[in-house]
Amino acid sequence: MKVDKVIAAEEAVKYVKNGMTLGLGSGSTVNWFLRKLSVRVKEGLQIQGIPSSKKTEKLAKELGIPLIDFSGTTHIDLAIDGADEIDSSLNLIKGGGGSLVREKVVDACADELIIIADASKMVSQLGTFPLPIEVLPFGFEVTVENIKKLGGTSNLRRKDDQIFVSDNGNYIIDCSFGPINDAVTLHEKLIQMVGVIDTGIFAGMADKVIVARNGEIELYSRT
Repeated sequence: MKVDKVIAAEEAVKYVKNGMTLGLGSGSTVNWFLRKLSVRVKEGLQIQGIPSSKKTEKLAKELGIPLIDFSGTTHIDLAIDGADEIDSSLNLIKGGGGSLVREKVVDACADELIIIADASKMVSQLGTFPLPIEVLPFGFEVTVENIKKLGGTSNLRRKDDQIFVSDNGNYIIDCSFGPINDAVTLHEKLIQMVGVIDTGIFAGMADKVIVARNGEIELYSRT
């Protein structure tokens, strides 16, 4: 039996048309999308992709998916990405893999953004998953203190006992604010802080969300 992530990925491939420039997101569900997309490419589908992380770039190259970067085009027809949390208004928390800034750049350029996920990512309210915030390494201690003043608990992300460094050379602060009642306002308060590069709140960006639940597809669209 196929896992729901695979089913969601297969459904997303149906939206890809010949000649498209694709934004290629990051994460485990997107990795399945890349594998399914590579089959279509081998069958003759002509597309080009702009990856949102070094991990995505590496996998896409291994799978034979043609890649370009923003020096080749600044237009993306369709972006396919994942999420850590999705609320009923299709607001997202992203950045669990540490690629939130590049993901936001790619997703914001796309004419259409489709998020793919299994049902575990659907929530009534954002905030159970800690909010990733990408910050400058210089003076990050000050940034952490400023974030705490908003009422959240902050943890500097580490990997293998080392400080995690994003593809952009920055640090990630994982913040727990509890239930997020107003994602837009929280993002605006955080982004105004000196030292904050961007947050993992993706509000009002997703056009469609493809969710696989127990083998069945659920499609949500932003109105």
